Parts: sequence; structure tokens; C-alpha cells
Amino acid sequence: MKPNLIVIRSKDIDSLAEFYSLLGCDFKKHSHGKGPEHYAHEVDGAVFEIYPQKEGGPSSLGARIGFEVQSREDSIRNVKASGRGKVVSESKDSPWGRRAVIDDPEGHRVELIQKHDAKQAP
Repeated sequence: MKPNLIVIRSKDIDSLAEFYSLLGCDFKKHSHGKGPEHYAHEVDGAVFEIYPQKEGGPSSLGARIGFEVQSREDSIRNVKASGRGKVVSESKDSPWGRRAVIDDPEGHRVELIQKHDAKQAP
């Protein structure tokens, strides 16, 4: 099984899409049929979408998401420079690569992983 879709809900989809663009997402605005406008970032057959949060509707804040990034250092630097979001856990080695954890501006917890080079693998 391979994940192919992650959807989060947002009070301000434009602002949140802008934030995730700092991490390397390339969003396109979509609307399917009579559904709401939302943002979609597609890579390697997987889609990450940001949908509007409906008043009283389900929240996605309890979900934890993760992304493999080209440069974890650049991603963390972009988050800090933007003044949005929050670094929860600075970079540390893990079996999967160098890992950091951030909260996006709305409170979604996000893991950022930069895979080890073959020379660096623990």
C-alpha cells in the first residue's frame, strides 16, 4: 500500500498554501464539480490538498503529516524567516534521515525529513 492523498482543512487556504510553498509545495487551485475551491500539490502520484474548513465541520488538526524535503535546513530557515509557523523540534538524526518537526500557522504538526546520503547513513 502506498499513500496517494493527504487532505488538511484550513480557515484560510490561500495563506496556508503560501506557507507550504515555503517548504517546496507547488500548488494549483482546483474545484471539482460543485465542490469548494482548494489547493492541490501533486508529486510522484501523491496529492497533498488544502480544503476550506467549514464552520462546525471536521478539523484536520489532530493529523500528523510529513514531507521529504530537499533541504531541511532551507525549509527550517524559511519557516523562521516567514515569522509564521513554529519549530517544535530542531533537526536530529533518525533512521529515516535528518528530521525536524514544525507546526504550520494553523497548528498542524508536520515532520520534515531529509534523507541521508549513502555516505551519511547511520
